[in-house]
Amino acid sequence: MSLDPLAILTAFGLIFLAELPDKTMFASLAMGTRMRPLYVWFGTSTAFIVHVAIAIGAGSLIGLLPDWIVKLVSAALFAFGAFMLLRGGGDDGDEETETKTVTGFWPVYSTAFMAVFISEWGDLTQITTANLAASNGTWSTAIGSAAALMSVSALALLAGRFIATRVPLKTVQRIGGLCMLGLAIWSVTEIFVG
Repeated sequence: MSLDPLAILTAFGLIFLAELPDKTMFASLAMGTRMRPLYVWFGTSTAFIVHVAIAIGAGSLIGLLPDWIVKLVSAALFAFGAFMLLRGGGDDGDEETETKTVTGFWPVYSTAFMAVFISEWGDLTQITTANLAASNGTWSTAIGSAAALMSVSALALLAGRFIATRVPLKTVQRIGGLCMLGLAIWSVTEIFVG
């Protein structure tokens, strides 16, 4: 196993730029305003690492999955996230509702993991990772791709935490819920357009 620093940097740069405008980044941002950011990051990072491993090990098999099913499940998860965010923003002055939304490690971790795991199937970054692995080496591509995906998630969560300290929580929840609802609609639209 030899690591190529240039291949690591190439994978990092390409994947980082491809993931920045991705819906998963916005989902991470929204989850980070509602849930404990570190727990969300562990969940998203684990899902990204699994996807990198899948892309490296079986990139050609990803195309065999029924795309419309993946997008439909992704839309359902985003819609559920929107429901949870918008439901929590309705009662003015109810502090207990706000603290109840912050759950323990495993519920937050599994929610973040599943949201990313399902929505990233066949994503541009996964396909790019598979293509890079074929030409630049598997380990170098895996390290660069995983680091890029985890970095984008961390940036989104930091931005979410920064916004949450400057904007009232209910406003952030409503905006986050609307973003998640938009992502759900976008995922359903991709079934018919793509």
